[in-house]
Amino acid sequence: MVNRKIKPAPKGKIAFNLPQIQTFTLSNFSKVYFVKKETLPIVQINISIPAGSIFEASNKNGMATLTSMLVDEDAGKLNGFQISDKIEVLGSILNINSNKEFTTFSLLSLKENLEKSLDILSLIILLPNFKESDFEREINRLKTQIIQLNDDPSYIASMELQKIIYHSTPYMFPTQGTKQSLDAILNDDIKNFYKKNYLPSDSFFSVVGNIESDEINSLLEKHFCKWKNNPTKKKKFNNTISTGKQFVFLSKQDAAQSEIRIGHISKGRNSDDFFARSVLNSILGGQFSSRININLREDKGYTYGAHSSYNYNQLGSLFSVSTSVKTENTTDAITEILSELQKIKSTITIDEIDFAKSYLIRRYPSLFETYTQVATNLSFLPIYNLDNNYFSDYIKNLSKVTMEDITLAANSCIDLDNLVIVVVGNGSIIKDSLKILAEERDFIFSEFIL
Repeated sequence: MVNRKIKPAPKGKIAFNLPQIQTFTLSNFSKVYFVKKETLPIVQINISIPAGSIFEASNKNGMATLTSMLVDEDAGKLNGFQISDKIEVLGSILNINSNKEFTTFSLLSLKENLEKSLDILSLIILLPNFKESDFEREINRLKTQIIQLNDDPSYIASMELQKIIYHSTPYMFPTQGTKQSLDAILNDDIKNFYKKNYLPSDSFFSVVGNIESDEINSLLEKHFCKWKNNPTKKKKFNNTISTGKQFVFLSKQDAAQSEIRIGHISKGRNSDDFFARSVLNSILGGQFSSRININLREDKGYTYGAHSSYNYNQLGSLFSVSTSVKTENTTDAITEILSELQKIKSTITIDEIDFAKSYLIRRYPSLFETYTQVATNLSFLPIYNLDNNYFSDYIKNLSKVTMEDITLAANSCIDLDNLVIVVVGNGSIIKDSLKILAEERDFIFSEFIL
């Protein structure tokens, strides 16, 4: 009889080998990262173009997102409906997404239909028409989306934290833009943004599939050899950002609960202490059994969940703690989070480290199960300037992390002197207590009415 009260112990070590990564460069100077995966007769291709929101004019935020919405609406001699129908008939899946740094085209195709799918994908990237009627429709759709987002306390809190921490850099602006910035955008601006930023030499392909490297090389050359560069040079950004201790309260009278965001700027993905910070974050708030979640959810009952994370980009990373709590528990929840940030600098146990390593190592193979997952992970190599052996060495490097490494990371990477607290909640109930807390902790307190 199995005793269900006894938690089964993990057995054996994780043996995980990523297929060999091959790299080659096309004649248009785009680099290709390729992994052969034979499980299914499909091919996943991601094309990452450095055409994200950080390259927009400061008064016309939203151009990158709007451009990504328009490129497949009409291209060459095909309108948007024809493009969509052809992709569907081929059984392919095409997604286009734009973030801070990149616009990514993601194509999943049956191997037998890959060339026909690439015909359409290359047409979209090389020959978008940007018709005025499409522009008007999509910009109105984006404006509607912004109205909806600006009524969401969770979105408001996250965007405010981002704005303060990335102040004076293009990373501070929302990728969707604002109603004011969209009002300033013309269709000609979209065309100019495309010409300046949709360039092959700074772009790269991540390819995973049941295909040989020479075959995919030949197909990409055939379909993208006419993708040409222009002499435009990309911007470089300063990563020296200091905020001091700020407490920003956004009063929203109809808020049903309080959204809390606490964070600061931190080091990038390719820093020497990345693996130590990964273990540290897992202990602090990166998993269900982490300190912050156990404290706020299990012990205090303030929330359904609280977590911490590093949101990486090429400038560095945003370390943040996020949760939503009952209005009456807002001040106490913030106090507990600040306490956990302070305590982890001095007290970490071997058991916590072993559990966090086990969690990170045992979940690692699950990040490479699908073709899309492998292609997404491949893209991290050029984005964060990582070695090709990064994935194969991941478990070994994680296992080598010591107590001293994690303690050093806790003290150097949790910056209590440049901490930003953002709260969106009902001001009539919690404003006074938040202001007292800010004064007691030497934070500069600001209030805004939504």
